[in-house]
Amino acid sequence: MLDGWARKRIDPVLDAGGVLLARAGVSADAVTFVAFGVGLLAAAAIAKGWFLTGLALLLASRLGDGLDGAVARVNGRTDRGGYLDIVLDFAFYGAIPLGFVLADPAANAVAGAVLLLSFYVNGSTFLAYAVMAERRKLPGKPRGEKSLFFTAGLAEATETLAAFTAFCLFPGWFPAIAYAFAALSFYTALSRIVLAARTFR
Repeated sequence: MLDGWARKRIDPVLDAGGVLLARAGVSADAVTFVAFGVGLLAAAAIAKGWFLTGLALLLASRLGDGLDGAVARVNGRTDRGGYLDIVLDFAFYGAIPLGFVLADPAANAVAGAVLLLSFYVNGSTFLAYAVMAERRKLPGKPRGEKSLFFTAGLAEATETLAAFTAFCLFPGWFPAIAYAFAALSFYTALSRIVLAARTFR
């Protein structure tokens, strides 16, 4: 829901950083892999109970996730880069809740499982819609130039980052926040199913 608002504000900064990295000879794929590696370090720190360290690392990871697209806009987009970006993004989004489950299985396991299920369902509706939209050559890119057709939703990257930040700042509230965000993710999935039913007749 907030991705469009956020992109207008951060894209100029990311684009400037992307130009500098591209001129230094850094590839978009390299930035993608480094961002993912930092994201895994964030999940590991969270699993150890180092929540503020985890927060700093996950924010750095998401900065890298924005920079890889900026570098690609300078060097030229590739299908391989787009594929790597989305796959590693999904892996990151699964790793952070898993870190909280490992940090306190007794308190967080059920809520973490529900959240991961909501991500799984929401992700499948997003990817399936993107495939069908591409097959039908549907016009419009709700989230700007991307490797895939992005459908807007209530729970997108900005909201997910806000939830992850809240997890790190208030780890004792992980179950409550996770259930609430899972509800938003399920709602977003349902809205995409309804949209697909209307669009792909």
